[in-house]
Order: sequence, then structure tokens, then C-alpha cells
Amino acid sequence: MGRAMAPTLSKLLRTAATTAKQPSLNALRAACARSVSTESYSDTTTISVETNLPFTTHQCEPPSRIVETNPAELMKFYADMFTMRRMEIAADSLYKSKLIRGFCHLYDGQEAVSIGMEAALTRKDSIITAYRDHCLFYGRGGTLLEVFAELMGRKDGCSHGKGGSMHFYKKENGFYGGHGIVGAQVPLGCGLAFAQKYSKAEAVTFALYGDGAANQGQLFEALNISALWNLPAVLVCENNHYGMGTAEWRAAKSPAYYKRGDYAPGLKVDGMDVFAVKQASKFAKEHALKNGPIILEMDTYRYHGHSMSDPGSTYRTRDEISGVRQERDPIERVRKLVLAHNIATAAELKDIEKEAKKEVDDAIALAKESPVPDPSELFAHVYVKGFGTEVSLFGNAGIRCR
Repeated sequence: MGRAMAPTLSKLLRTAATTAKQPSLNALRAACARSVSTESYSDTTTISVETNLPFTTHQCEPPSRIVETNPAELMKFYADMFTMRRMEIAADSLYKSKLIRGFCHLYDGQEAVSIGMEAALTRKDSIITAYRDHCLFYGRGGTLLEVFAELMGRKDGCSHGKGGSMHFYKKENGFYGGHGIVGAQVPLGCGLAFAQKYSKAEAVTFALYGDGAANQGQLFEALNISALWNLPAVLVCENNHYGMGTAEWRAAKSPAYYKRGDYAPGLKVDGMDVFAVKQASKFAKEHALKNGPIILEMDTYRYHGHSMSDPGSTYRTRDEISGVRQERDPIERVRKLVLAHNIATAAELKDIEKEAKKEVDDAIALAKESPVPDPSELFAHVYVKGFGTEVSLFGNAGIRCR
């Protein structure tokens, strides 16, 4: 299979190491956008794949279990999900080294949700989520440098080092965060859907929340008005089965979250199967554009604890975690398909993994060199410019509003 290789950050750094000329910081930043996950694979021969499990429905007919893909997409799925996995493992190490501070919620295990959605959406569509946002940001086209610089509070971060782990953002790619208040992103997502309908954008918003947020009253209020106005909103419950350390069955009398919309249709999806997520997301987008909101429940699993302060083993057994890894891991599912269809060899996949690891390591090294924001930045981006209320610094006199 032919594969066009774009110059990567690691190759740029290796070249610099053997010459006297050092690359500029801008050149290094640009190279960060050309990671292993953006390599283009040329073979687009159609391959039909059946989802691992059937879809379970509420007030709608299920989509087909037969999903069309191709070698190029399969290889991209593998490279992207492996890079995400490596990125989160590296974030774990950086946190333990105290280079990342504050809250930090990792996404390893749930990669198929992000990648499957992206396969069905365009950048005209919007995604908004809670605080487990690193991989969703990366899936929307964010760079590894932006990820690690933001995690370490540096200026090259996607939020200029002022948002941290829970507040990633990339408006130009349709990614609206990154929100720390449980469930609060859902009404905002429905507001994005209202804007899309008002402007006749022919686009949808996927508003993600966890099973721990599924009992929030604001979610039902947002769904109600979205249904009244037939807004193109897709509410996505990433059910990883534990809201912090509380099992779903202890928190919800009815943990069938895809049925929670009552009057709104719903679909339960194997969130560990990237092809099921792709098919369900395509189905949901088409429905939302024609008929208004729909709920997708992604049955998924996080390998880490709720956050870095949670060992993740006090409310579930290690056997449970290892069992999911062995039987349902989303990356392994794609790996087996790639090998079964002779798209790549095990050695070629290992090369992709090595390149991804190197890209992550190089991005971390570059992020460490990025400066921290100037103290004056504390008062920037507080108000919208030009609306008569701005904050400025006046030496040691403090701040003045005008």
C-alpha cells in the first residue's frame, strides 16, 4: 500500500541535530501540526465491517450494522488512536512529575468515541464536552504542542496556558471546550445548535456529557427546548460506568441513558467500536438535521481513574479493568482488522507506534521550552473588546475597569 509521508517534528529535530543550523521556533511549531496521525494513505478500496454488537434503540429504527471503511481510513484510525493513547500516558507521567498541576482527567480507553465521531462529521459541525477533553481536542485537529503546552500552562497552549487540562478550545475547528462545571456544556451545546439552525448552516452540534452528569436538571431543560425548536443537537452520553467513584447503578434508577429523552429518540452504541460510533454518529447527524435532537449513549470505559487524584481501583477490581483491555480495547480491534486485510504488517504498525511515541516526546520537549504567560495576561480575555468594558493594568496601583 502506498503512503505519502509528510515531514514530522521528530524528523526535523533529527536533521537539526546533524547540522549546524537550528530550526526556528516557528518551524518547530509548524512541524507539530504534521504528526504521524496526519500521514495520508492512498488506498480507498471499500471494505465492509460489521459492528461488534447490535444497536439498541428508543423510538427509532437502528442503522445498519454493516459499516463501509477503507485501508486509508483504517490506518488513520490506528495512528490517531495510538497517538491519543500515548499522549494520555505521557500526561500521566508529566502530572506525577509535577509538570502538570491542578485537575487532570485522562481519556485512554475512550478513544473510539472521538475518532468515530470525527469520521462522520465535518469541521462545520461543532463539538462541546466536559473536562475529559484532551483527545477530543486532538481529534478536532489540535496539535500535540498545543496539548502539552496547555497542560503545562505555557503560552503555546491552545488556550495560551490559561485554561489548563479542563479548558481546551479551538473555535476555528468547531471545538468549544472543555468545561469544568458538570453538565453545564449541554445547554451551551444546544445554544450552538440554535445558532446553526438560525444561520441555516446545515451543521449539527454534538454535546458530550458523562453518565455522572446524566441526572442533571439542566440537561433535560436543554433537551426540552431543543425538541420544541427542532434544533440540530446530538446529546452524547459517554457512559464509562463510573461517575467519579460511583457506579452508574448506584446513582441512576434507570441507567438506560439512551431512553432518558422520552420524546426524543435514542441509540445505545458500543463506544469501544470505532465503526459503531462512526455509523451511529452519521445516523444521528442525519436525524438531527431533519428532525431535531437525538441521544446517543456510548458504552465505553476509561482505564485511568476519574482524575489523576483517583487510583481507579478502590471501586472496581483490577481484573475488571484488565478484562476490558483484553476483550474490548478499541485500538486492538482496528489492529486486528488491519492485519486481517493485509493492509499493513505487524512491523509497519510497530513503526507507526514508534513514530507516534517520538512525536509525543518531541512535542513535550518543545512545550517545556514555551514560556509561561506574562502576569498581565491574567486580566486579558476577561471581557469582549470594543464593548465599553475593559480591564487594564496601572503599575503597582492594581487594576482599573473602564
